[in-house]
Amino acid sequence: MIEILNPALLARAADTGALVADILQTLKDRSTTGTNLLDIDRWAKTMIVEAGAQSCYVDYAPSFGRGPFGHYICTAVNDAVLHGRPRDYTLADGDLLTLDLAVSMRGVAADAAISFVVGTAQPSESDAAMIRATERALAAGIAAAGPGVRIGDISHAIGTVLGEAGYKINTQFGGHGIGSTMHQDPHVANTGRPGRGYKLRPGLLLALEPWVMADTAELVTDADGWTLRSATGCRTAHSEHTIAITEDGADILTLPTSSRP
Repeated sequence: MIEILNPALLARAADTGALVADILQTLKDRSTTGTNLLDIDRWAKTMIVEAGAQSCYVDYAPSFGRGPFGHYICTAVNDAVLHGRPRDYTLADGDLLTLDLAVSMRGVAADAAISFVVGTAQPSESDAAMIRATERALAAGIAAAGPGVRIGDISHAIGTVLGEAGYKINTQFGGHGIGSTMHQDPHVANTGRPGRGYKLRPGLLLALEPWVMADTAELVTDADGWTLRSATGCRTAHSEHTIAITEDGADILTLPTSSRP
């Protein structure tokens, strides 16, 4: 299903996006050396419930997971990159952590992810470069979006940045439409051919999410049935925003309140 939101729903989407971004920023600030992933999940639950919102994850049971997910946030550490199921793990100095959060509020969902190195350690150049590459690719995808643009134009913009940075690109999982539910059509692969695919219309929401693994494009599934890891054990990074297609381009909905104009 491809869903086009009316102005009233777009206003709700902006509120949901701000909530997601603010929760992620708070969790990033709290995620220090010695923090347990289950504490992060508990904090996420508390903030979602206190906001009068609903988790998109806790009851989520798609075909690719051993559902239901049963937690409120994805916490992927080091070689984990997607669908990281929170577990009894204490973060160490220098761990590379990705937090991925999707929330629904007043009938509209938003989805975002951030990657960062935990603790006081100076991030390695390889970690920093990988995170920056996903952030640049995300910015390129957003810059390419707008009315009349094809999905392939966004995929090509993302893939060009990731490819030029030297990363292999997996196309099994990527961005997606979002609206009254978390995962909708169209699929937005992290590489593609320009001029192909669905033509974007104002009112469409997309979650764009470039992710890479340092030296492979191959995934393996963890014993938990959910967490996807790099096949070689290399480190990973993932960046994501929810955007709204407008008459003039695209608006980023998942910016923290402190970063908004």
